[in-house]
Amino acid sequence: DPTMLRLGGQRREMTVYFSDLAGFTSISEACTPEELVLLLNEYLDGMTEVIFRHGGTLDKYAGDGVMAFWGAPVTQEEHAYRCCCAALDTQKHLQSILLPKWQAEGRPQPRMRIGINTGPMIVGNMGSKTRMDYTVMGDAVNLGARLEPANKAYGTETMMSEFTWECVKDRIASRELDALRVVGKQKPVRVYEVVALMQDVTSAQKELIETYTRGLRHYQRREWPAGIDAFRAALDCSPDDGPSKTLLRRCKAYLTTPPPSDWD
Repeated sequence: DPTMLRLGGQRREMTVYFSDLAGFTSISEACTPEELVLLLNEYLDGMTEVIFRHGGTLDKYAGDGVMAFWGAPVTQEEHAYRCCCAALDTQKHLQSILLPKWQAEGRPQPRMRIGINTGPMIVGNMGSKTRMDYTVMGDAVNLGARLEPANKAYGTETMMSEFTWECVKDRIASRELDALRVVGKQKPVRVYEVVALMQDVTSAQKELIETYTRGLRHYQRREWPAGIDAFRAALDCSPDDGPSKTLLRRCKAYLTTPPPSDWD
């Protein structure tokens, strides 16, 4: 529709996706410029193919970073679910196809972090009369961008907000991580890890989620010794589980130095 090729936007309920490779700076330092371009192109080609397969709109690349969204230009009823499916499949593509290939070539083995958020956004052509960019803007977009690096604190790979979780909780297996107050926002936002499609979740994942969630409830009620026991049990299920390690450290710290009375 050529009439849409003009500056301006419209307000829509949509879902936004941000991804980034952890440790990309060290990867770039270990490669020649030519090798880095080949590596990036191979990576971005795979990620983009998965995003398109799930009906996403590619917004932009920023180095190794990928920004995409669902819900425009064509309206999609299941934009949050489609985005979560794409996130699971991009992680799968990295783990099962790219990393084994790179390992055989002697290349680094990076992890990918993803942030997902759903909410009202302005979508349209932003820029100038001579150069415009079809993109999304707004507070909901900024929150999605903040959730991607927030994975680092929990050792997770894919994090979604409570707003996305409300849309997909019956179809996506997940676990609550924490309440975050991201930069620029005063009200905490509850965040969740995207684990698997509900029909694909394994018995081991279910056991880990249940044990970890028991610990999280103790943690939220300031029951530090019980929380420590539960998170240790979760680590017996999965010794490398990042969220259990993070909250176990916090419980131990709060046991000796409790948080203030208005702790949230």
